[in-house]
Amino acid sequence: MNGVPAVKLGYKASSEQFGPDELLGYGLMAERYGFDSVFLSDHLQPWRHDGGHAPAVLPMLGALGARTERIVIGTSVLTPTFRYHPAVVAQAFATLGSLFPGRVVLGLGSGEAMNEAPLGIAWPNGKERLARLREAVDLIRALWRDERVTFEGDYYRTVNATIYDRPEKEVPIWLAASGPAATRFAGRTGDGWITTSGKDAALYTDVLLPAVATGAAAAGRAPERLEKMIEVKVSFDPDRDRALAATRFWAALGLGADQKAGIEDPVELQRLADRLPLEDAARRFIVSTDPDEHVQQIKSYVDLGFNHLVFHSPGPDQAQFFELYGREILPRLRDSFSPHGRSSWV
Repeated sequence: MNGVPAVKLGYKASSEQFGPDELLGYGLMAERYGFDSVFLSDHLQPWRHDGGHAPAVLPMLGALGARTERIVIGTSVLTPTFRYHPAVVAQAFATLGSLFPGRVVLGLGSGEAMNEAPLGIAWPNGKERLARLREAVDLIRALWRDERVTFEGDYYRTVNATIYDRPEKEVPIWLAASGPAATRFAGRTGDGWITTSGKDAALYTDVLLPAVATGAAAAGRAPERLEKMIEVKVSFDPDRDRALAATRFWAALGLGADQKAGIEDPVELQRLADRLPLEDAARRFIVSTDPDEHVQQIKSYVDLGFNHLVFHSPGPDQAQFFELYGREILPRLRDSFSPHGRSSWV
């Protein structure tokens, strides 16, 4: 495909909703059903208190890698600036890359207050968070590249630091971004770009995709060769009432920025989310009962230029999601996107 990434199909293992044993089981199911990747979220606190979970992502990735054989695993996303020193992230993912060569992706983002503020961190503005992320990426790559790293940054420093066990090939870094400046940074520096679905179409067409292309061009890179991952929020069920009801756990995603500004407590987020009408709670999701219509809505993201679709299903019965998607959706997607009838990691 002349270096252009094939369309890949991934599964979002939602650590905010499921505990460690469940997540491992779902990761194994994703591999068995033919998904190309599994991405785990990295949360200290979930979006809601009742029924919420937050297992640590680093041991989860190690366990998932050890129990699977083929599937690519990664974070969507980890913040390397507060809870983790960038050098700790560099060491952890060098180890994961050595254990599971070619199967690990480091997805990074600038973070959310709900995961950092409970530790007593004074949550900075977006400009500082992006500056911290830029510096963290530089330090991580320096530690992977050089033997003894003395780094003097505005936020982080190391003195003769060495990562002793590194994979032969660097772990790819994909950068999450949903604003123009961060997305230009992802296009300029990242091996891939991560964003989420369910927002106004103009945000993708007029702001984000042009920004990633501008960033890539500034670095002399071909934007069409970048991995462009989007978490596609889907609720598919033959019964529309069930499909809608399944989104209730994730109603906090339906809150506007002004509604959740400054709120880090999952108890309070849950209270606000539970006040939303069900249709508002579901607004970020593709909710559908017809497989052909469902696939057409998903294809709209591929038409925009995304080449790695990671599906987030909101319901408590993920086994049903795999069964329904495996029977009704994945075959249609593979026929649509893959020249060989099956999406593959290349």
